[in-house]
Amino acid sequence: MSDVFANVEDSPYHDQSSMSAQQPMVDTKMTQKQSNIRLIVILALVGLILLTVGILIGYFSAPSNSKTQPPPNGAYLPGVSQQITQDGDITIRQKLHDEIKAENIEKYHKNLTKHPHLAGTAADLGQAQMIAKHWTDLGFDEVKIVPYDVLLSYPNESQPNQITLFDGNTVVYQSQLIEKIVRPDQNQSDVVPPFNAYSKNGEPEGDLIYVNYGRIEDFTWLKENKSINFTDKIVIARYGRIFRGDKVTFAQRFGAKGVILYSDPADYAIDSANSVYPNSWWLPGTGVQRGTTMLEDGDPLTPGYPAINSSFRLSEEETELPKIPVHPIGYTDAESFLKHMKGEDAPAAWQGKLNISYKIGPGFEKDTMKIKMKISTRNQMRTTYNVIGFIKGQLEPDRYVLLGNHRDAWVFGAVDPSSGTASLMEITRAFGQMTSAGWRPRRTLVFCSWGAEEFGLLGSTEWVENYVKNLGNRVIAYLNIDISVQGNYSLRGRSTPLLYKTLYSAAKQVKNPNPQEVSAGRETVYDTWIKSFPKKDKNIPYIGNLGSGSDYTTFLNRIGVPCLDTRYTYNTNKWKMSSYPLYHSVYETYHLMSNYIDPGFKYNQAVTRLWGEMARSLSDQLVLPMNVTDYAITIQAMHFNFISDYGPLIKMKKGNFTKRLGLCHVWVMM
Repeated sequence: MSDVFANVEDSPYHDQSSMSAQQPMVDTKMTQKQSNIRLIVILALVGLILLTVGILIGYFSAPSNSKTQPPPNGAYLPGVSQQITQDGDITIRQKLHDEIKAENIEKYHKNLTKHPHLAGTAADLGQAQMIAKHWTDLGFDEVKIVPYDVLLSYPNESQPNQITLFDGNTVVYQSQLIEKIVRPDQNQSDVVPPFNAYSKNGEPEGDLIYVNYGRIEDFTWLKENKSINFTDKIVIARYGRIFRGDKVTFAQRFGAKGVILYSDPADYAIDSANSVYPNSWWLPGTGVQRGTTMLEDGDPLTPGYPAINSSFRLSEEETELPKIPVHPIGYTDAESFLKHMKGEDAPAAWQGKLNISYKIGPGFEKDTMKIKMKISTRNQMRTTYNVIGFIKGQLEPDRYVLLGNHRDAWVFGAVDPSSGTASLMEITRAFGQMTSAGWRPRRTLVFCSWGAEEFGLLGSTEWVENYVKNLGNRVIAYLNIDISVQGNYSLRGRSTPLLYKTLYSAAKQVKNPNPQEVSAGRETVYDTWIKSFPKKDKNIPYIGNLGSGSDYTTFLNRIGVPCLDTRYTYNTNKWKMSSYPLYHSVYETYHLMSNYIDPGFKYNQAVTRLWGEMARSLSDQLVLPMNVTDYAITIQAMHFNFISDYGPLIKMKKGNFTKRLGLCHVWVMM
């Protein structure tokens, strides 16, 4: 035998006693066989019983008539609770609209704009605490005040910023230290003097050069066509067309040692006809636009990371903050400097609306004249505060719909941002009333009051950096209202393509706040929007692309969240302004909003209702109101525009570039 155990005696299982009696051994084998059969029968019976129980449980737990009568409002999935598949309660739409009151928005707005509330000040914290209490009293599921320690910037009030024109040692003219008080409500000690945040401090002195809007093409034209040397010169540029921080960057790049910014009446007092604030909404000559000059978003010392105690911080020298002084002035001051300049006349397109002939320079009519900047602005570590409130979703609580507005203002901020903050307070009150009555959204609503936006989107950026993974995975959309109302002409929308449908659908549900337009047959906000700003060759309103400049930026560019920003605006077809006239000045007050922009606050009410309807649809509809084909159409249009604008130029450098773009076009069309 070839078996391992050739002899029985050699087997470790060999039992000597069993070998002496063969019959007992046979009986044992029969008993084991019968036991196995019984075990198999028992297991089969148990399996059959379990199967029967499972079938009975499934049958009796299923909704009655579910196969023959699917729910009318939702989707049918066999064996899935109707609560999960049912659509949101559409009756909430009208209840929410009715709950949003213009008089409440006006009350909130008047209170918010009573005093200045600059970021990093006690007033900033006070408003954060006020909003947190408002949301807590409404019964929100959770309310948090989230602080961040960031680098902000302020003028030195004991050494005020000023610009002086000298003739030798004689003072010819000095810029105003503060804006002229034209109404009693502006006369408050905590109004910050005009300044540009993050300006380098210093006292440069020299010749002056007029650089139009301070764009790269303006500097280039002066250098290449007029042989202007900017080294060690001070430049003066009018506000508009591009971000003020870019004007400073270009001046620095071309060798200038200082920048003066001003608002020309051609851009900010267009139809003034000698009537300016407080008698109209146009900027007076003493009005000054404050603003940041930082190019980056977020705390400059902690790029990419939240500004919390444990974060590593750069030194100021390692940042990209301006390396030269910059200061804003009004156009009355600007005229007093520009009228003394020498040199060739500026091109016709560079001529503003001041009663002078604009000269390029460099220098002044007298060689003994020089201009001197005295800038004492200093950067300081301060704490800013976000307020975050939650209404938790009942079915998809880990999916977030965010609504955000920044709270801080350069002074009173009646338009930017307090019109938006008043809307945020009223929309949260309305949603609070809905939840108190028993309604709860499918997904979680998150309300965000941001700090220090004006300095460079600091509050929102730090919060995204702090919770980047959770937000990137969970946020469905971010709906931003920086400003609710900056004019009473029409709605203006900017959005990523996925939210086009959301915005269009909501605008069709909101009543037109203009009675004359309603009488003309335009009953909704959508009707006026499509008439005022139609999309070229399309029977829909125009929606612009989002760039940067408000709190949606970090959500869009860092974590890829669909974003939207909307407001009521002035007639931009008629007035080609970069902003409303009193932007960031001391004159941006409750009086401005209630007398010239939105008496009765009906336009603020319309924007708040629009915001609420978009939030309701995104948070409560079973199927998200998004159309993915809008993305493909938008990319296709961008592709064709790119070829049209830059294709010939690039083809000169890369011969096969158009062919490659053609392949991209085929891919987009798929």
